[in-house]
Amino acid sequence: MIEVNNLVKTFDGFAALDGATLSVPSGSVYGLVGPNGAGKSTLIRHLTGIYKQDAGSISIGGQSVWENPALKATIAAIPDDWYYFLQSTVVDMMRFYRGFYPQFSMERYEKLKEVFSIDEKKTIRHLSKGMQKQVAFWLTMCCMPDYLILDEPVDGLDPVMRRQVWSLVMGDVAERGTTVLVSSHNLRELEDVCDHVGIMDHGKVLLERSLEQLQDNMVKLQVVFQDGMNEVPADLPVLHASKIGRIHTLIMRMNAEEATAKVQQYAPLLVDAIPLTLEEIFIYELGGANYAVKDIVL
Repeated sequence: MIEVNNLVKTFDGFAALDGATLSVPSGSVYGLVGPNGAGKSTLIRHLTGIYKQDAGSISIGGQSVWENPALKATIAAIPDDWYYFLQSTVVDMMRFYRGFYPQFSMERYEKLKEVFSIDEKKTIRHLSKGMQKQVAFWLTMCCMPDYLILDEPVDGLDPVMRRQVWSLVMGDVAERGTTVLVSSHNLRELEDVCDHVGIMDHGKVLLERSLEQLQDNMVKLQVVFQDGMNEVPADLPVLHASKIGRIHTLIMRMNAEEATAKVQQYAPLLVDAIPLTLEEIFIYELGGANYAVKDIVL
């Protein structure tokens, strides 16, 4: 389990993390989402032992990660900007990784060589961005980590390779109980792989729930009221409302049954409950229409 409690980190007076708290259950895939500048990458650098917090605590498997080489040997990470030595080949970086990870599997390395089909003797910096990301996954998955931390992991990969790497990650979750924390702006993709989600903004984790709980806690209703009722009744607890023709679209923070019951008291001609996507939940949890895309006349 990964536990972060009231984490604080400031840079020149700016609070990049301002009391962030989250909990990642063992063997789960946890999606960390938030707008640019929310503090996601700063939090990840604490989890991987790059930064030391100003206040608060971090516990991974019940241990502090700061200056803990034994624990770090069980943690593997792929940052948004993956680092490699400029003149290194895939083989060079493989040997480097083997020196740090006692569980590094050469058997898996040879098997994944067929999956990624990259010349292991080629200099990495001469590969395309997508192929460099494939090398990152190739080597990282061979480390056999207990904890896998990913920051925009599939950026630059084509759709087929995206599916391939997620298959590898989810296979380790199912077979080895690997705990995965992934930060990404691709919310549609996270919806397919995550079972827990945390939403960050301004250095804090605003909420964290299982994906099922998150989707059960907010609903979209499409409603057609009776003739003569063109406006949404003021006493309905609506986060956001829009209208096209006679169809009102209402976003409400409650489950579908509760929302439908509240609308039914007005005897509508039509009520249809539609589950929100993770992207829609993200937008409305961060401020609804005020956070949505704005029309600008140039």
